[in-house]
Amino acid sequence: MGVVIVTGSGGLVGSACVRRFVEDGHDVVGLDNDMRARFFGPSASTARITERLRAAHPREFHPRDVDVRDADAVDRVIAGAGRALELVVHAAAQPSHDWAASDPATDFSVNALATLNLLEALRHRRPDATFVFCSTNKVYGDRPNALPLVEGETRLDLPVGHPYHDGITIDMSIDRTLHSLFGVSKAAADLLVQEYGRYFGMPTACFRAGCLTGPGHQGAELHGFLSYLMRCVVAGEPYTVFGYGGKQVRDNLHADDVASAFAAFHASPRTSAVYNLGGGRSNAISMLEAIGACERIAGRPLSWTLSDRARTGDHRWWISDLDGFRRDHPGWELAYDLERTLREIHDTNVDHWSACAAGPAAVSERI
Repeated sequence: MGVVIVTGSGGLVGSACVRRFVEDGHDVVGLDNDMRARFFGPSASTARITERLRAAHPREFHPRDVDVRDADAVDRVIAGAGRALELVVHAAAQPSHDWAASDPATDFSVNALATLNLLEALRHRRPDATFVFCSTNKVYGDRPNALPLVEGETRLDLPVGHPYHDGITIDMSIDRTLHSLFGVSKAAADLLVQEYGRYFGMPTACFRAGCLTGPGHQGAELHGFLSYLMRCVVAGEPYTVFGYGGKQVRDNLHADDVASAFAAFHASPRTSAVYNLGGGRSNAISMLEAIGACERIAGRPLSWTLSDRARTGDHRWWISDLDGFRRDHPGWELAYDLERTLREIHDTNVDHWSACAAGPAAVSERI
């Protein structure tokens, strides 16, 4: 088997992809310089995940401390893989609305410029290698907020019979809408991936993801709501719900199901493919419902407050249409439902989060 390069290899999606493609028999080169710790603080560092991957796969996994904004460094990695390079999974990103507004230049360089660096290196070195980009549903801006949502006791929802009731399709316009600066940088990258496919015939795909989650997510207040929510419940930390009465809805997809989708695309690639990717209606949950589910699984209450201020460009409701990807790749199926995902997040991290809550000495005893 050949070489797979994964950017953001210590992150949620990146680490799931490392495990998946190692299991499939590939050598995996991981690019990660732990910028997540810079974005969200030490508790969000990916270093712990990178070390676990290195220990579990000492021969197959080759981590590199590379900043994907460095075009020369990116080119050297891709050149070094040579003809063995089969696939690049680009999962490195600055993923927060709020953080992007605090430093738009860094946000754009991480999300857009780095994508250009990877595409350019591939175009010159290995244009037939598959390129998979982890995009976002925020490329649609706040257009989903114009949908005719009906307010229920615990969630907002579309009426049965609405064309998007079972999921939003890629025909939703990205124009004339408030994107947030994060949405703009990701939309620029999304369009670059599509155009490199069209101009140069490269096999590329944009996966416009909603809420991706799993036990490897280093959740923080500004990003990774299910992981951060469960952590706050376990550790007894306060939680703030931003806007919409807590009735905003997201569909959630386990990172292992994301990795399997990427593997399915690589097995049967297309040029300039675009898909919405999420957990679908069966894995959709509101903020209020998620709080209740986490409290039930952890066996303790959450101290939380509701802010009237919604995040800029945030969605009141999002469920992804999965039919588009399933039509092209009918063998792909979801392995995780929401209950299994939440329990795995809790069970994998409960000891570490409890130790963090107990103080530095308790953490050092468990590391």
